[in-house]
Formats: sequence, C-alpha cells, structure tokens
Amino acid sequence: SEQTIADGLQQALTKGVEIQVTKLTRKNGFYNNPLVKIGLPKELAEIESTLRNLGLNNLADEGIKALNTTAQKAVNEATPIFISAIQQMTFEDSKAILLGDNTAATTYLKEKTQDELFAKFEPVIQDNFEKVGADNIWETLIEKYNQVPFTENVNTDLTDYVTSQALKGVFKMIEVEEIDIRTNINERSTQLLRQVFALQD
Repeated sequence: SEQTIADGLQQALTKGVEIQVTKLTRKNGFYNNPLVKIGLPKELAEIESTLRNLGLNNLADEGIKALNTTAQKAVNEATPIFISAIQQMTFEDSKAILLGDNTAATTYLKEKTQDELFAKFEPVIQDNFEKVGADNIWETLIEKYNQVPFTENVNTDLTDYVTSQALKGVFKMIEVEEIDIRTNINERSTQLLRQVFALQD
C-alpha cells in the first residue's frame, strides 16, 4: 500500500541517518574515516608539503586533525534537520526514491536539507575552531610557512571550506548506508524494510 511504502522508506532513511550521523560525531569520526577525512584545500596543500619537508609532520597532522574535529562537532546539528525532511516526504517522493537509483534517497535529502544544514554547520564550525584550538594551530602553521624563504604569504579563512567538507562527508556516509540497505538483504533489519525493498529487487 502507499502507506507501507512511505513508512518503509521513512524507517530506512531514519535508520541510515541515525547510524551514520552517530558514527561521524564520535571522537575522530571524520579523522579516522578515509571516506570523509578532511584534507587541506588545494590552495593550502603547499603549506602541508613544505612543513613536512621541514620535518614538521606533527604540526601538519595537528592542523588537519583540528579541521576534522570541528566538522565532527558540527554534525551534531544534522539529525533533527534530516528527520524533519524525512517526515515531510510525500507518497510521490517515496515512490520515486524506491524506484530510483541506489542513491535516490540521498539525493532527496540533499535537495531538501543542504542549505539549512550549511547555515547550521557554519556557526558551529566557526565557534569550534576556537574551542578545539584550531585557530591557534592554524595561526602557527601559517606563521611557520610564511617564515620559509621564497614562499608567498597566505592568510585564509577555513570556515566555509570545512563546512562544505562536513556536508559532503555526511551525505557520503548516508549514501553508503542507502546502498547497503538496497543491495544487502541482511541490512534490512525489520519486516517492514524487507517488505518494501523486496519491491525493488
């Protein structure tokens, strides 16, 4: 029935969101996950390379870890926004997702939540740069780099970059979960999920 399909999709999405958002908000949830670990933007890659060449590996690693920690803190804001979008799904949305490709649900969530998530993540990331000491670490990194002869001085704001990367990471992990539920019968942990996703098999 229409209600069964809608309920099944909502249950699957809620399960996926809760599992993956929880993983990302754990300690080093971004930093230890190669699928979503945040590296430096291209324009700063030279800083990392230069510092490592100078034997400052620990400082470079600290800087990257700090970026990932700020993203981890921000993702706490994601679940209620996702749940709201899931609850607003119509039957037409559910039907299109069920019969769509393996990432149709993730695409739906992106369309419905991306702008709101960015607006929520950005101030949290800005705030946490200070709380986790990322601002001091990056000031030190850039100061060290700017002291190296024959390099161009840099001074960059990383808030927008980390916000965008945090969003990409969240959607990446929801996509992973969606593909798993669609393709792995063992991931369909309730009767309702088994019943609804049998329709796409």
